[in-house]
Amino acid sequence: MDKQDIVPLELIHLAWAYGLILLTVALSRLRGIGQGKQLLWASFRMVVQLIAVGYLLHLVFAVRSPLLVLLMLLTMGAFSLQVMGARIKRKMPHFYRVAGSSILVGCGAVTFYFCLLVVEYTPWYDPRYLIPLAGMIIGNSMNGASLAAERLSSEMHDRREEIETAICLGATGRQASEPAVRTAFRACLIPTMNTMAATGIVALPGMMTGQILSGTEPIIAVRYQIAIMCAITGAVAITSLLLLVQGYRHYFTAAHQLKDVGGSR
Repeated sequence: MDKQDIVPLELIHLAWAYGLILLTVALSRLRGIGQGKQLLWASFRMVVQLIAVGYLLHLVFAVRSPLLVLLMLLTMGAFSLQVMGARIKRKMPHFYRVAGSSILVGCGAVTFYFCLLVVEYTPWYDPRYLIPLAGMIIGNSMNGASLAAERLSSEMHDRREEIETAICLGATGRQASEPAVRTAFRACLIPTMNTMAATGIVALPGMMTGQILSGTEPIIAVRYQIAIMCAITGAVAITSLLLLVQGYRHYFTAAHQLKDVGGSR
């Protein structure tokens, strides 16, 4: 496959693309959904954040400092935690501490495993590889962990009487909450499984499409996409399970008594 220069997008092209956002806002208003302002704000935030990230990545790529790269990864994790907190209405106790540690350990471990053993590039902190790969892993893990946290909170609330009955019959907090944890873990894996099932036939993923547009051989782009989907699946599973294993414990006292599950911190 002959490599060709990627087609540049000028401001006028971006304006045409943004017209699709305006069309969505118009359709929202037409149908009385009432999310026009939220859509405009979300799109404006997206544009500002992407422009800022573009300039920041230019700096990081030029400096190639491991400390700067790690700082950017921590910033990405912090923003993902903020997005999770804003998305979930009923939070588990100690939500930010539990979710933050789960993202740090789960996404961090999978990212470095993938970069060191799968891609095998040097140096390990090369931002051209580490930051985009970490971004995909963190973003998908954030979505999975959000589903896990929200479902666990709902299950603990809806199953309150069932859990208290199990505890009265001698079950521990872990045993009584096991059905809720199992349901939450199953729920967080469904979007990832659906994505894997549809990838290739129904949809071409963004990473693969971007590589092909940049002139990469399709079979190489396919290999990268298979590898990153495996990494994303593992990161979602590990991060969500860490969140659930830590999270359910905060619903119980040291004496295995169920706390008030209506609050959040």
